[in-house]
Amino acid sequence: MSVDYHGIITIEPGKRGGRPCIRGMRITVYDVLSYLASGMREEEILADFPDLTRDDILACLSYAADREQSGMMPIVEAADRPESVS
Repeated sequence: MSVDYHGIITIEPGKRGGRPCIRGMRITVYDVLSYLASGMREEEILADFPDLTRDDILACLSYAADREQSGMMPIVEAADRPESVS
């Protein structure tokens, strides 16, 4: 079961370039996902950012899962990438 991220994930055109943020703060979904991807544990993120909650982190994951499911994040296959010029 995923956390309902509506009301947690906010998008404001003038804040962080319109990227999805957490509860209107300047912490983006990308920030949280990149911390998790780098190996930070949930407890470490919450200690470093005391304004965040466990539900905020779960909302980021739910938001990312929905984006993946809807196909809004295209991935360029290796065969489709332009060759680099040396």
